[in-house]
Amino acid sequence: MDTPLYSSPEHTAPARAIAARFGLALTDTRAHPFYLEFDGERLTLCQGGPDAPGGIVVDFVGGAVGHRRRFGGGRGQPIAKAAGLKGALSPSVVDATAGLGRDAFVLASLGCQVMLVERSPVAAALLADGLRRGAEDAETAPIVARMALVVADAAVWLHSLDETARPDVVYLDPMFPHREKSALVKKEMRAFQAVIGADLDADNLLVAALVAARKRVVVKRPKDAPFLAGRAPTLDYATKNHRFDVYVLAGMASDANDGG
Repeated sequence: MDTPLYSSPEHTAPARAIAARFGLALTDTRAHPFYLEFDGERLTLCQGGPDAPGGIVVDFVGGAVGHRRRFGGGRGQPIAKAAGLKGALSPSVVDATAGLGRDAFVLASLGCQVMLVERSPVAAALLADGLRRGAEDAETAPIVARMALVVADAAVWLHSLDETARPDVVYLDPMFPHREKSALVKKEMRAFQAVIGADLDADNLLVAALVAARKRVVVKRPKDAPFLAGRAPTLDYATKNHRFDVYVLAGMASDANDGG
């Protein structure tokens, strides 16, 4: 879906810089189903229309992400266990479906070096803006310093890695089609999905991840969803609405006996 960047007269210069970096079209009107807008402080994905939900912003400092950073459970939470964080071990991670970067930020906050790979220029622009603002905050700056963003098709990018660049863990949270009125999906996220689209090539991405990862691949799925590519994981960790399917490849193989 075409999602232009609205450029108001007072913010023309930064809007042009963002558009040039991410290959976005500029517009001087908000009369679009979806559009990005930079207000001088942050970049927002907006939806037009009288009943449109609130805008979507990548915020690593406050809001739900900030609360999770303070009270999320540290290394005892399922995503940390799934990624193999134990004791002082902080594996390197590639989040190959970065999206809004929330899980990547959690892993970085727990000490992991995280590469965020995102192919959507809209999502990548939002991520870059969130990283910029996170780097300006004293509490989150050390976390953001462990995060880097690359705009690429993750399957192609993973296959391009040489031996020295392979991560310990590849993390996948592919976008999947939702029922229109799903109670589990807020209006804002339905809007984001409408712009980004479903990851219909997720099975192929799993194959690329299994080749690239040194120790394990972690796939976040809806709790009752089928396995990616029909491939059963080594173990899984379940939450109320999701589960983390873990494909153990090396190193932490002893964890295969403590799955949820």
